[in-house]
Amino acid sequence: MPTEPRIDQRDQAHPMILNPNIQNDWEEIQTLRLDNRVHTIDAIDSQVSDLIKAAHPQTRLSPSEIEKKIGEFFEGKDRDKYGNWVYYPWKNTLVHLLPEREFTQVRTSRNKYKYTVEEQELMATKKIGVVGLSVGQSVAVCLAMERTFGELRIADFDTLELSNMNRIRTSVTNLGLRKTEIVVREIAEIDPYLKIKVYSDGLTEENMEAFFNDGGQLDLLIEECDSLPMKILSRLKAKSLGIPVLMDTSDRGMVDVERFDLEPARPIFHGFLSPFGEESTLLQRLEENRNQLMMAILDFENLSERARNSIQEIGKSITTWPQLASSVVMGGAMCAYFAKRILCGQISGSGRVYVDLDEFFLIDHES
Repeated sequence: MPTEPRIDQRDQAHPMILNPNIQNDWEEIQTLRLDNRVHTIDAIDSQVSDLIKAAHPQTRLSPSEIEKKIGEFFEGKDRDKYGNWVYYPWKNTLVHLLPEREFTQVRTSRNKYKYTVEEQELMATKKIGVVGLSVGQSVAVCLAMERTFGELRIADFDTLELSNMNRIRTSVTNLGLRKTEIVVREIAEIDPYLKIKVYSDGLTEENMEAFFNDGGQLDLLIEECDSLPMKILSRLKAKSLGIPVLMDTSDRGMVDVERFDLEPARPIFHGFLSPFGEESTLLQRLEENRNQLMMAILDFENLSERARNSIQEIGKSITTWPQLASSVVMGGAMCAYFAKRILCGQISGSGRVYVDLDEFFLIDHES
């Protein structure tokens, strides 16, 4: 009988990367492979094939030539001990993968010329924080897919509810799980080598210093939380540290860019809150001005008509600000795009931009 693997003791949110050239890891790999409960995926030949093709872009190799080159690749190597084996405890699945450098090379090979080598290397040194994992889920996954960070810090205190699933791409099997755990799992299944730090209590006054500075200062904050106090506090913190901030609102394709790294005296939210007094005292007047502050941040008159109508219904026929999957996914992509441009020094301005699809095709509903 095989030794029982330590499944119950493992972190159920993070994968276990096992190096077969380390004796303890190799024994663990063998135990998992012999366990009938564990699904094993060994497609290392296909990955090596991709690696070979990436190294010979000018040559169209036939299947037989590829097969021959795979055989040559493994000459003198123990196939089972090449690369890493990654165990995903939430799926009870073991996957054989290329080593990190080769895995990254193949997985990002179709980024080339969209991203230069220098840009990809630069982004691999950057630390990005994402607060709020509704829009933030789309942001985080898009950043991971394009590998535009070296470390990602995610913060959200909430668990997945059924009503979230109109805009969060996930499975009903994840209902009740923490949103942070869902995002970590999704990214790990795309790229287990990416570094993710998790703040499952959300961003708070108590952990804010750690979120911004532990392990090195953030290079960019992407703020997508629902809490008005935390929207203000996180910006004041980013401003004090000279960290740029991005935010998407999922209405009219609106994205905020606040370059506190280049404009240290810039007012938060582009000065929309200036009528309410000094930034340092905004939180003291929050309760008496909560709705007015939120409407000022959103620039109420520039919201879409449907968003303005929806706001009037909060607490009457709906419980909270409505968002659609199409807008959330679009917002995630735009934040990932602007993140790359900011981190690579390709844009230097601040401001509020609208990518309003209704402006491109105006539909006459009365025709």
